[in-house]
Amino acid sequence: QGCTQKYIVKNYFYYYLFKFSAALGEEIFYITFLPFTYWNIDHSVSRRMIIVWSIVMYIGQVSKDILKWPRPLSPPVVKLEMRTNAEYGMPSTHAMAATAISFSFFIATMNLYKYPFELGLAAAFVFSTLVCLSRLYTGMHTVLDVIGGALISAVLLVLLYPAWDTIDHLLLTSPFCPLFSIVVPLVLCYNYPKLDYYSPTRGDTTTILGATAGATVGFWLNNQYAASAHTSKTVQPGFPLITSTVVFVLARFFVGILVVLLTRWVMKSVVLGVLGHRYKFPLHDLAARRRREVEVPYKFVTYSSVGFMATVVVPLLHQLLGLM
Repeated sequence: QGCTQKYIVKNYFYYYLFKFSAALGEEIFYITFLPFTYWNIDHSVSRRMIIVWSIVMYIGQVSKDILKWPRPLSPPVVKLEMRTNAEYGMPSTHAMAATAISFSFFIATMNLYKYPFELGLAAAFVFSTLVCLSRLYTGMHTVLDVIGGALISAVLLVLLYPAWDTIDHLLLTSPFCPLFSIVVPLVLCYNYPKLDYYSPTRGDTTTILGATAGATVGFWLNNQYAASAHTSKTVQPGFPLITSTVVFVLARFFVGILVVLLTRWVMKSVVLGVLGHRYKFPLHDLAARRRREVEVPYKFVTYSSVGFMATVVVPLLHQLLGLM
């Protein structure tokens, strides 16, 4: 089960389209798009997206390990991925994340910027639909998994929307925000549902909650001690894509991503080294790294550092380099 099945690609357009669409529900997308919105579009939009994404993903991941519905049998389906094959299927967290991110972005921006409502709605629908279809194409989910994930995410969006402004205000102003943002996610990670075998769901959930915790502390710190974190001044209503704006947007993005990736690499090495010394295991021991007492602190500290750097240090670096 450690390798993908042999298959023949008969339509390369669909193959690459859905392989790319599947990546839109994975870490590579989260670690690029979510910071991009914070650095280049609007801070309030980014805050709302990150909070909704973390809540939706936590509920989705826990639901998988409580329901324990199996993934599609292979054969008859051909599975083009193997990393997530150890996870249960219902609900599809790819479908949940795509629905949450695309529609929360649409809802958060439709009253801030001038663009056709129908265009924004269509873009959110197409984005989420492509990710949902990719899970069927790659053989990782059933139709019911995907529909269930999208519906759960939609219901959570409806329930969370009325509290958006209240939650955002508390995250920016409450003196208890830093403590709450660290303690609650850590408690949730350490008390994640136990399985009879190892599944990457706990590690992925810790990654998401850790990144959100670091980012939330960064939001609070920016609002308390730095310039206002409410709105980016770079992108004005109408999203003017003149040459100078594009250059600054790309420069901010590449500088930020470089810092984020460097932070992840450094913190991963340092934290694993400390934990390896504490629990007496070599760094290449995969089984040891999957133990709860190692996996949770390793991933939480690493990705909370990433979230903090992305929201506090990177904007300061942008100012220092004259990119604001």
